[in-house]
Amino acid sequence: LDGGLEDEKINREYLKRADRSVERMINIVEDLQEISQLESGELELEMDRFDIVFLAKEILETQELKAKEKNISLVLLQDLSQPIFVIADRNRIRQVVTNLVVNSIRYGKENGETKIRFQESGENIFVEIADNGIGISKEHQPRIFERFFRADKSRSREQGGTGLGLSIVKHIIEAHKQTINVISTEGVGSTFSFTLKKG
Repeated sequence: LDGGLEDEKINREYLKRADRSVERMINIVEDLQEISQLESGELELEMDRFDIVFLAKEILETQELKAKEKNISLVLLQDLSQPIFVIADRNRIRQVVTNLVVNSIRYGKENGETKIRFQESGENIFVEIADNGIGISKEHQPRIFERFFRADKSRSREQGGTGLGLSIVKHIIEAHKQTINVISTEGVGSTFSFTLKKG
């Protein structure tokens, strides 16, 4: 509007910036809508019995290109021929695992790795997503599941995201009447873990 429209050197760049801003706004609105539904209890879970190992394999395959950009290895520490069944909302758990894997890549170190592992724990299945990325300081860990909280504001903006992902993850897991935890050391990496009912 200030003359850039006629200048071919800058008009495409400004259009790209505007496009990114609009996309980010759409993501924020969608995430806010989702979180308000989760908090009000309006969102009904569609419980199903499914193989969490197969779901994790699918998610890692979809994130392969993003991981390759930073040369991050995605590892599933599970025999693929041995299914592990859980009772949960498949689409919501896909959302949870995808969010945690995307975060591990976003805040991962070049040539790092992200690992998913499963373990039986009584009537539950313990799901763990671990990375050797930048980690989260002890002072910030109690707040990372809060809306819009960012441990490193400048880095988070640069990496993208709405600041609502982990809050949505926590609400989804709690809607399943389960818990999610994080263990993290700054400069060493983070491990997010949650439980699901065994199927």
